[in-house]
Amino acid sequence: MAFKLGIIGLGKIAQDQHLPVVAKNSDFELAAVVSSRGGYKDVPAFKTPGELFASGVKLDAVSLCMPPEPRFAIARDALDAGLHVLMEKPPTPTVGELDALTRHTVYRDRVLFTTWHSQYNTAVDEAKRLLQGKTVTKLHVSWKEDVRHWHPGQEWIWEPGGFGVFDPGINAFSIVTKILPQPIFVSNCLLETPRNKSTPIAAQIRFKPSWNGEADLSADLDWRQTGEQSWNIFVATADGLDLQLLKGGTELHVNGKLTAAAPSEEYERIYEHFAQLLRDDQLHVDRAPLQLVSDCFMLGRRIETEAFL
Repeated sequence: MAFKLGIIGLGKIAQDQHLPVVAKNSDFELAAVVSSRGGYKDVPAFKTPGELFASGVKLDAVSLCMPPEPRFAIARDALDAGLHVLMEKPPTPTVGELDALTRHTVYRDRVLFTTWHSQYNTAVDEAKRLLQGKTVTKLHVSWKEDVRHWHPGQEWIWEPGGFGVFDPGINAFSIVTKILPQPIFVSNCLLETPRNKSTPIAAQIRFKPSWNGEADLSADLDWRQTGEQSWNIFVATADGLDLQLLKGGTELHVNGKLTAAAPSEEYERIYEHFAQLLRDDQLHVDRAPLQLVSDCFMLGRRIETEAFL
């Protein structure tokens, strides 16, 4: 029997990914949507999560696809209503909220799934396998894209809690924290922030290793790149392994040779995994990418750049 799912928030990511992926996954039945901007086909629609939870519509789980700022309260109310919760990335604005939500999920004996879509690629899985037991000596993340193309008119990303360039940058961090055999920490960070915005448009980050030995670890994030977009991660190890994860983690080159490439089916794999978590009654909470972003804001030095118009 399919799990009855409600999708809360019908913005760009829900329209582009969640709705079509759920429609073709036999493990789920779309039973309700919540949006202030209108409904979806003939699915029961509600203006607010509270209206949905009080409606009596039969649900097993909800997917939260709105901006991160209100998610804690909505997720808590969903858990209190007896529902399992899938959270679009980033799950919450702060690590503290995510930790509290995790504890509440355990208390309510429900499933919580923090999705990081860039982790769900075959090339990422293969990179993780190859790096097991290795000593990393070099890491460089180059994550550069055009904010006007990917976030047209979305003012929330420029407000406190909106993440700025770390909204895409956290995708890179989610790959890095999955594939590296040991954790890394933020050493210092430069945050280029438009004078008319609250969140950065670019960031240069230096990391430090948790292991003994020297390692050159860095990331360059930028939202001002036009033309071809750059979503690339480079890793080298002490024994001569050289990995390049390109195109957002969908393509892996090992010592210069292409070894894994596949069309992106990130959200298909996310919902396959969510269905398994529901069957197994297990939560899956990964806080590591959010922690790195939080540390960048904590340790970052802000410099003002030209206004973004």
